[in-house]
Amino acid sequence: MTVTKEAVTETLRTIRGPDLEGDIVSLGLVSDIFIADSKVFFSITVPAARAQELEPLRTAAEKAVKAMPGVAGAVVALTAEKKGGGMEAAPPKAAPQPQRPSGPPPAAPGARAGKRGVPGVKSIIAVASGKGGVGKSTTAANVALGLAALGLKIGLLDADIYGPSVPRLMGLKGKPETVDGKILKPMEGHGIKVMSIGFLVEEETPMIWRGPMVMSALTQLLREVAWGELDVLVVDMPPGTGDAQLTMAQQVPLAGAVIVSTPQDLALIDARKGLNMFNRVDVPLLGIVENMSYFIAPDTGNRYDIFGTGGARREAERLGVPFLGEVPLTMNVRETSDSGQPVVVSAPDDPQARVYREIAERVWERLKEETSLAEAATPAIVFE
Repeated sequence: MTVTKEAVTETLRTIRGPDLEGDIVSLGLVSDIFIADSKVFFSITVPAARAQELEPLRTAAEKAVKAMPGVAGAVVALTAEKKGGGMEAAPPKAAPQPQRPSGPPPAAPGARAGKRGVPGVKSIIAVASGKGGVGKSTTAANVALGLAALGLKIGLLDADIYGPSVPRLMGLKGKPETVDGKILKPMEGHGIKVMSIGFLVEEETPMIWRGPMVMSALTQLLREVAWGELDVLVVDMPPGTGDAQLTMAQQVPLAGAVIVSTPQDLALIDARKGLNMFNRVDVPLLGIVENMSYFIAPDTGNRYDIFGTGGARREAERLGVPFLGEVPLTMNVRETSDSGQPVVVSAPDDPQARVYREIAERVWERLKEETSLAEAATPAIVFE
């Protein structure tokens, strides 16, 4: 059965609006509805101050659409009314950074030398998001592969211990071997080294971790793995700003962080929390990636801004943080991710793959800049 916009709209008319007044369609809260491959995409506009309170509204709409005959899935987002994008309290824009010399990052930059590094790993970067469902893991995997395409030695650590998805993204199965019964050997996929808690537990096993367990698990995945010589270790962080992020930021010499967000205002509010967290623990911000930025219909070539557009770029400019690029929402990215063949390696000439490679190049340039700055800030000790 073919799903139509009209049928979806009628189903959404059964969802009562905020405060049980009217329905979300009649109230004008539903965005343009897009349907591709029997999957339905749309957003619901709500007051920013009531976003958390109205999450059940989004859940009810998503559940109703998913229950429709012929619907294979639904992606529903809450987006906020624009009143400064909910960012009125954003810190002032930072002054432009001076030009810094380029060059490959050395191990353990001086500004962060007080934290114990990982032997053989020159630089560690975190890919993070303020909330789940924004495509952070897909971005981390494709950016890691984009860095490898530059001729660098790359590792990918799946630190999302609550919901590890890197094994599926990279098409890897099985258990890692050990070097001496204690140290794990990372698995390899598409030319990069990979480690994930997902290799050690069954895929459908729920992850229930408390604070000390999080710290212990991350420490083992990071330091009790034979990474070998790496130029960059990309760490796919769990969403949010909890124990896992703080553990990494406080105990590991992170050379920088990449924040992933979608365009809608509520996602940007959460992304800003991640930006502020890394700022507070003195981790350089390499930039913001806007994922699911727009959708190009494969049959007509029409562009659909399902979740709004340009929000992350504007927020980056507002905060004085580099904007790394816009990644479109495409069926190809979803299909290649599900099949374990990320688009950067399976379809390198596709527009999406080019976007990821361009982001990887910008990340590498920013990483070299930040490392040079950290190195220059380290005082020289001269013995006479």
